[in-house]
Amino acid sequence: MNHLDERIFNPKVNNFNHLCLELFKFQYKHNAVYQKYCGFLGITNPETITETGQIPYLPIEFFKQFEVKSFDQKATKIFYSSATGKQGNSAHHVKDLAIYEKSFFTAFNNYFGQTNQTCFLGLLPSYLEREGSSLIYMVQKLMQASSHPLSGFFMYEHETLQNRIIQLEKSKQDYILFGVSFALLDFAEKFPTEIKHGRIIETGGMKGRKKEITREALFYELNQAFKTDNIFSEYGMTELMSQAYAGKNGRYECADWMQISVVDPNDPFTEVAAGKTGLIRIIDLANIYSCAFILSSDLGKKYPDNSFEILGRHDRSEMRGCSLLVG
Repeated sequence: MNHLDERIFNPKVNNFNHLCLELFKFQYKHNAVYQKYCGFLGITNPETITETGQIPYLPIEFFKQFEVKSFDQKATKIFYSSATGKQGNSAHHVKDLAIYEKSFFTAFNNYFGQTNQTCFLGLLPSYLEREGSSLIYMVQKLMQASSHPLSGFFMYEHETLQNRIIQLEKSKQDYILFGVSFALLDFAEKFPTEIKHGRIIETGGMKGRKKEITREALFYELNQAFKTDNIFSEYGMTELMSQAYAGKNGRYECADWMQISVVDPNDPFTEVAAGKTGLIRIIDLANIYSCAFILSSDLGKKYPDNSFEILGRHDRSEMRGCSLLVG
């Protein structure tokens, strides 16, 4: 790989487009699922792909049915999504956890600044209730790196969490609360608490616990309950090694080694104009050993400054095209 795992984190120096083409050829050769998918699209020789716009994007649903990996040995770690739809969990087979850790530490610190003195709180019951969550792994590592004695996870101990926040506020300690949307709303309703020194990062999703609401409505409820506007969002998924973050304007910003494009839902090979709604496609160069080119099931918009919004989920009926690879 010629140390591609080291070069991807500096794509401005090493040329993002060149890295994409190099990684495509590597994954075409070593990822049997991706190679077979490319074959059904008529791509049988990776050397014919000479521009990034020609690289095919694997529908994210394939992670539910197949081992999407670009290595032969047993995975060091397998991350699983929450089970949604008829096909169950997605699985991300990870060869090298050091790549994941470098990705999330670098992206997080680049967006929020150095957090080695920060206290981390996790209100993530739906993730804690199952095994193999990549989000829990990330937050655990952030807690370990900061070594703050008051860091910790919470399931439904809302009063305990409120007391922890009050303690942190009294000491004027910087802290970050990661929370899944339904749990943040429950906490806000039962224990509204003024937040001055903390930042909330909502990780999205009602997980079937509450009726889905708009991001604007969610933020309004949280801002009112916590008397703050210091609320952020994280865009990440089991199938990715990288995350994007959004602030008050609701637009996500990617790490340098991650890139978003938006395509017509009826023609996923055609990009739509800036500001138009379509399906989100993702290049995540940190996905060296799975697939770096993914067609998500999220609807969104991209803007000229490369920021993007997420507007909801597009139902592709569990991607019937996955059946092409069965057998």
